[in-house]
Amino acid sequence: MSSIPKAAIFSLYRSYRRQINLLPSEYLRQFFRIKVADDVRSILSVSSHDDELQRTKFKRVRKDYRKLVAAHTGDHQAYAHVLDVAYGRKGKLKWEIMEARTPLLSDPTAPIPDPIIPAVEKSRPPVYSPELSALLTSGLSRDKPLSAAALKNPPLLPERADHKSEEARLLGPLSLRREVNIRWRFFKSEWRKVYPPLQVAVTEATASTPKDAELELRTDKDTLANAEIRGFGLQGTGAMEDLISAAGSAVSFRPRTRRERAPQAGADTNDANVRPLLPRFIRRRFRQLLARTPVLTYTRRGKSTHEGKRGDYGVVVAPNALSDATRRYGTRIPEPHDSYLAWVGQPLSKRG
Repeated sequence: MSSIPKAAIFSLYRSYRRQINLLPSEYLRQFFRIKVADDVRSILSVSSHDDELQRTKFKRVRKDYRKLVAAHTGDHQAYAHVLDVAYGRKGKLKWEIMEARTPLLSDPTAPIPDPIIPAVEKSRPPVYSPELSALLTSGLSRDKPLSAAALKNPPLLPERADHKSEEARLLGPLSLRREVNIRWRFFKSEWRKVYPPLQVAVTEATASTPKDAELELRTDKDTLANAEIRGFGLQGTGAMEDLISAAGSAVSFRPRTRRERAPQAGADTNDANVRPLLPRFIRRRFRQLLARTPVLTYTRRGKSTHEGKRGDYGVVVAPNALSDATRRYGTRIPEPHDSYLAWVGQPLSKRG
């Protein structure tokens, strides 16, 4: 099979860039500009002797381009896919947020657990960080939340794992190797079901603060340092604030020029059929994305407790988020409260 001509690759790149220019926010445009540049470089870097790999990469980029075209023609599923990829709800960025850019899957302050199998270092059970525990046990960050007891004893673990149980007495205790495998399999499968938060926000609470009071959310580096907690994900980039702003206000669109409306030589015919979308359509997609983007909060309690804790982690979503349950039951979307509006309106330097 012959290799892909460079003219076809560059033509796809130019068409892709024209679609990127139609995206409503600067964050989205920057994200996909970097993404398509990396993808095209990956195609061009393939050896001339590996035509099949080059064609596979080219087809993947063309598929992403067509998904973007479908989004701009009003396909709500395609638009949701575009937003999910850009904000780490799926794809490469999700795994980078959960594994590479964040300490969610580790807790350096927790004591190292003893190995389940004596003298076997690899048999140590997984450690659930406080941030990950809050996400796993919240219905706002995953479809089916877990109980706190499930983190200690996975539901897949047979009763034989307890040496004092009746099954262990009748059938014998569970193999320690099986217990290790079950615990790690449960850990890996469950954290993959979590919608990763983009950042952590700190709130203040005192003994006189009502439980239902609206607390100010702060995400700047100084506040995190004073609270002695870690930031993660896209902390300090303003991505979450821009997302909330786009979902709650009218999004401005640049009208397409005559040159952009005219079909270009070598461009996909679908590229000329794109029409500007209604701002209401865009806001609805962003509000649905907010329902899949939990905000991890850390509420400071002042002095340390007898357990050494100074605060607790929780999960909230933006008040203008639109979930499937809201659409099904017709619940009215509440107006953003003052703390969110003040948070979004702060300069980026103060937000972190």
